Amino acid sequence: MIDYAKLQNGSDIRGIAMENEWNDPVNLTAEAVQHLAAAFVRWIEERTGKKNLRIGIGRDSRLTGEALLKNAAQGIASVSAHAYDLGLASTPAMFMSTVLDPCKFDGSIMITASHLPYHRNGMKFFTPEGGLEKADIKRITEIAASLSELSIEESPSIESIAFMDTYADYLCAKIKEGVKAEDFEHPLKGLHIIVDAGNGAGGFFAYKVLEKLGADIEGSQFLTPDGNFPNHIPNPEDKAASESIKNATLASKADLGIIFDTDVDRAGAVLPDGKTLTRNVLIALMSRIVLKDHPGTTVVTDSITSKGLASFIKDHGGVHRRFKRGYRNVIDESMRLNNEGTDSQLAIETSGHGALKENYFLDDGAYLMVKLLIELGKGENLKELISDLKEPKESIELRLNVSDSDISKVFDNALAQLQKKVDGTEDWAVAPDNIEGIRVNCAKDLGDGWFLLRKSLHEPILPLNLESDSEGGVKTMAKELFPVLSQVGGVDLSPLKDIVS
Repeated sequence: MIDYAKLQNGSDIRGIAMENEWNDPVNLTAEAVQHLAAAFVRWIEERTGKKNLRIGIGRDSRLTGEALLKNAAQGIASVSAHAYDLGLASTPAMFMSTVLDPCKFDGSIMITASHLPYHRNGMKFFTPEGGLEKADIKRITEIAASLSELSIEESPSIESIAFMDTYADYLCAKIKEGVKAEDFEHPLKGLHIIVDAGNGAGGFFAYKVLEKLGADIEGSQFLTPDGNFPNHIPNPEDKAASESIKNATLASKADLGIIFDTDVDRAGAVLPDGKTLTRNVLIALMSRIVLKDHPGTTVVTDSITSKGLASFIKDHGGVHRRFKRGYRNVIDESMRLNNEGTDSQLAIETSGHGALKENYFLDDGAYLMVKLLIELGKGENLKELISDLKEPKESIELRLNVSDSDISKVFDNALAQLQKKVDGTEDWAVAPDNIEGIRVNCAKDLGDGWFLLRKSLHEPILPLNLESDSEGGVKTMAKELFPVLSQVGGVDLSPLKDIVS
């Protein structure tokens, strides 16, 4: 029996899809995908009362993508719905297939595991209302478990649609409208912009957006889809990937370098001087762009953003709202604010997931880059837009493994010990906008910065972020933290000890 609950990963489905050198057992099987796709149809029927549903399916470049797409189509057909093959696609495009002509599907499925290793795969689900929530995925897994007998056709009827062309045209239209260049069809003419797709699904952006709009894309790399990911992990946050696009941008003397993750829902960029636009820097730039058109808007970020970013947003007339880690949490909080009457145009996490109100609150790496390209096309200097962003001298994230099976008990114990320390010194203070775990501001002589300890959303890990405005500040905070956390059992403190020693 398949344990569908174990395939749930927050608001997605993820699992092991093929044999591998780590001997991880395959659990995202053909049968599992068939049942989950069929359950998605039943879930939509349950919510809407509609029958004869039309469901689009896309995939990234993973080795198991084509086979799992076929399995999903089989599951959809088994419950009398109609499946459409959109082929190699990006995750954001799959949502757009539910709202843009000529498709306007009742729902869509993306076969992807984002930046995870080649042997993993997964499923993301969309309706015209957006991506599904954690509770929705739970319900789908329950329905899947009840579908013990499905009549599976070997080759169900499935129509192929080149929707990525439609989606690329949508992005092109946004750039044309934003730049309003004299040469309307080629608003990026004269700009040299390169793309690193990491052999994922993002190569289309170079050919169908940049080159089509007149940009020189010479120097772009790893545009050919290859599920082995032979060059580097397709992840803008990965050190090797970041260095690769930086070197390519400098070597090409490009005006901008762009890097996508596997399924293009995240992105990063590099300026001509090699400065990398990720994490707090990318959030600052997106905030500045949004605030030009929407003065006073609230920018929602995750909990680990820097003090300098908060000051930057405030100094440029915005309101900064820190919220919980998890891109769905950040997006949902921004949507909640809007529903309550507070304008919030941007929800963005330090991981690179960013969503704008003007674009259905869809976390779309390509659309974030569209916003940067519009500024470039209008002649703006991106570096000057963030010239007053104060960046920390030191910043690090440690991942402390928890060996105790009860991670909540370990976490609660850690919070109790830290709160005891805070209560016993004037040099530590819980941040006024503390939203998850414990974020502590440290006096200048005890680190000149802050740290945040929280519980991972999906793993038996306590992530610890430390940031300081002074050289050596992280080590100072680590020295203060180590004896406090040493009183907590069941957690591996060796990463923290390495900093102290």
